[in-house]
Amino acid sequence: MFTSTGSSGLYKAPLSKSLLLVPSALSLLLALLLPHCQKLFVYDLHAVKNDFQIWRLICGRIICLDLKDTFCSSLLIYNFRIFERRYGSRKFASFLLGSWVLSALFDFLLVEAMQYSFGITAASNLPSGFLAPVFALFVPFYCSIPRVQVAQILGPLSITNKTLIYILGLQLFTSGSYIWIVAISGLVSGLCYDSKMFQVHQVLCIPSWMAKFFSWTLEPIFSSSEPTSEARIGMGATLDIQRQQRMELLDRQLMFSQFAQGRRQRQQQGGMINWNRLFPPLRQRQNVNYQGGQQSEPAVPPPLEVSEEQVARLMEMGFSRGDALEALRASNNDLNVATNFLLQH
Repeated sequence: MFTSTGSSGLYKAPLSKSLLLVPSALSLLLALLLPHCQKLFVYDLHAVKNDFQIWRLICGRIICLDLKDTFCSSLLIYNFRIFERRYGSRKFASFLLGSWVLSALFDFLLVEAMQYSFGITAASNLPSGFLAPVFALFVPFYCSIPRVQVAQILGPLSITNKTLIYILGLQLFTSGSYIWIVAISGLVSGLCYDSKMFQVHQVLCIPSWMAKFFSWTLEPIFSSSEPTSEARIGMGATLDIQRQQRMELLDRQLMFSQFAQGRRQRQQQGGMINWNRLFPPLRQRQNVNYQGGQQSEPAVPPPLEVSEEQVARLMEMGFSRGDALEALRASNNDLNVATNFLLQH
């Protein structure tokens, strides 16, 4: 079963790796060794507004002071690393920067609205950490990652490949009293940036020279090697389950290697490739009949019909129509398998 977030590891996701390591290490350092320094990283909008402590907008919105928030946000960043692989580190960083800046503005507006409408001043002390951009990433996650049903429970309720991510986001959403303000700010800022509202994606973006500088200096530090194709089998499983998992793994590896070979041949020849030859398990095999000692002409099976709805969903994710058709035909119209292969290649 492929997950919605692609292969394991942080390959081609150096920014996601840095966001996992650096803030988490600083959160642990503040919680265990330097608790007296935590007051410098409190996200206090009252101090920003009345005492002009602008630096709190930076320090208070990078490092989580609650270790539960650190754990949940780190897991979400790891699952959202798929967007860095798809868009590239520069575009992914621009999205995080844009949502981080916009969410600070929405935090101010929501806190002022709470104080004006209900007289609640305690809402000025919001949860610290890099939380708003994490909530903002739920917008492209909801819009661009296909929903594939895994299991069905209690009639209309079903478990999909995205259920665990939503549960994790709900856990983060309910971890504090006023974290819902940060969550709403993040979701609204993510919606504004993803929909290119008011052209904010052109204003709040990472310049090319800065992207090249960090690519030259920091990317070698946080880059990860390409994961091996061999997956470890879960311990405690029975021998039959291990054999079944091994066979499924080998079958996926064979299919993907044949798919990659077919794409290279199509690029070299400039035409369509024979999917019946490359994927005999996924097609009706040609039968050779012998009648009266004479070999009959092999019947060519009709091409597999591909759902236009699934093709449209893959094209909305940024893939070309040709690649979408090839992936769906190769995976026997399995949208989850086709999506994960296109994301990894």
